[in-house]
Amino acid sequence: MFHVVLVEPEIPQNTGNIARTCAATGCELHLIKPLGFDISEKALRRAGLDYWHLVKVHVHESFEELAALYPAGRFHFFTTKARALYSSAAYREGDFLVFGKETRGLEEELLVQHAEACVRIPMIGESRSLNLSNAVAIAVYEGLRQNGFEGLLKEGDLHRLSWK
Repeated sequence: MFHVVLVEPEIPQNTGNIARTCAATGCELHLIKPLGFDISEKALRRAGLDYWHLVKVHVHESFEELAALYPAGRFHFFTTKARALYSSAAYREGDFLVFGKETRGLEEELLVQHAEACVRIPMIGESRSLNLSNAVAIAVYEGLRQNGFEGLLKEGDLHRLSWK
């Protein structure tokens, strides 16, 4: 449905949570180097990421490399510095949802170059930022909501529960 882009992610647990969100929603995951952790097969097995095979993961040397591969791509940049709310953007299938590293977010130069595509998730003024994996989940599910949760199961199996 969407492409989730993590620019220089630093914390493996956040990326693992985001990969799980991608696995559950059919989103592709793009990781921009440098990475703050190892994603080799051995490291993934050791971390117990048994859903990793459900995620289509791409690793890129730079954001510019990614953008060049998708010249017609629509990118949404998530930052606490934006004026527009994430819910005001119109998300379409195939859009790229771009997030920065945990400690600093996206580089200012990238935000300035794409100012019209920057959005923010509202929070109180005293809060510095949301956890990266929470921010990704909020963004992905807003995009899915806008698109009628296309491709996802929309009903549970309540009839299979036994009420004792």
